[in-house]
Amino acid sequence: MTAGPARQLALNMQLRDDATLASFLSAPALEPLLAALRGQAGAAGEPLVFLHGPAGVGKSHLLQAACHLLPASSCYLPLAELHSLPGDDLLQGLESRQLVCIDDVDAVVGDDGWELALFHFCNRARAAGCRLLFSAAASPRQLSVTLPDLQSRLGWGPVFQLPGPDDERKQAILRFRARCRGLDMPAEVSRYLVSRAPRGLADLMRLLAALDSRSLAEQRALTVPFVKRALGL
Repeated sequence: MTAGPARQLALNMQLRDDATLASFLSAPALEPLLAALRGQAGAAGEPLVFLHGPAGVGKSHLLQAACHLLPASSCYLPLAELHSLPGDDLLQGLESRQLVCIDDVDAVVGDDGWELALFHFCNRARAAGCRLLFSAAASPRQLSVTLPDLQSRLGWGPVFQLPGPDDERKQAILRFRARCRGLDMPAEVSRYLVSRAPRGLADLMRLLAALDSRSLAEQRALTVPFVKRALGL
C-alpha cells in the first residue's frame, strides 16, 4: 500500500550529519543515558527510553545520534515541525522499524487526536519489538497529558534528565565541537563567546559554524580579535 503524504514526509526527515554520539560531549552523569541509547541499537536494549530537559541541551542531537546508529531501520520525528499533520497517518506502519525517535512530545500534548495516535503507536511498537526514544521539555509525570494511558506508556522505560549547561560546560562544549571540526579554540575564545554572544547552545553552534567557514576562507586561527571582527561583536 502506498504511504500517505504525512508518513512519506516522516520517512524523508533528514538527520544532521554532525549529530552523532561521537560529537556529543559526555559527562559522568550522562553515561547511563548514553549507554541506554547504545543499548537500543542492540538486541538487549530498552523497549522505551524517555529523555527530557530545557531547550538547547542536546535532546535533538541525541535522538538523531541514536538514529545514526541504525541508519537502515530507524526514523526521526521532530513533532515541533510535524504537529500540524495527522498523527494516525504519520505513525502508521512505523512500528516495523527497529527504532523510532520522537522529538518534542510536548508539542502535541493536549491534542486529543495526537495523544490517541501516540497511545496506539506505543502499543503497536511494543507488540512488534520496535524500540522507542522520546524527548520533551519535562518528564512524563510532569507533562500535561490529557490521556492517562498515554502518560503511563511514556514512562514505561527509564527516564533521563539532561540538565541545562552552565557557562563552564558551554565553553567546554564549544571547544569540543571546534575540535570535531578540526579547529583549535583557545580557552579565552570560548570564554569570550559565552560571555558576549547569544547564550543558547544552538546559537553558539551556529556561531561556531560561521567561524569555521570564515577561518577556513581566511586561513586564520581563532583568536579573540578575529572572532570580534568575524562576528561583528
